[in-house]
Amino acid sequence: MAAPAKKAPAKGGAAKKKPGSQLWKLYEVQGEKLVRKNKFSPKSQGDFMANHSDRLVCGKTKYTEYKKK
Repeated sequence: MAAPAKKAPAKGGAAKKKPGSQLWKLYEVQGEKLVRKNKFSPKSQGDFMANHSDRLVCGKTKYTEYKKK
């Protein structure tokens, strides 16, 4: 029986490594408490809004608040 043919590598070469999670950047220590830096979403209880340069966005409900210039 012949050996199985080897697969050619993907076009981009090796798979790209994803950057690690950086959740530690979203929290701040005040005394003995952890405080969340981002704002809560008014449309979805318990979800946080992503802080972009010109807006705040809830990823779950797509609620958007634009920052004033």
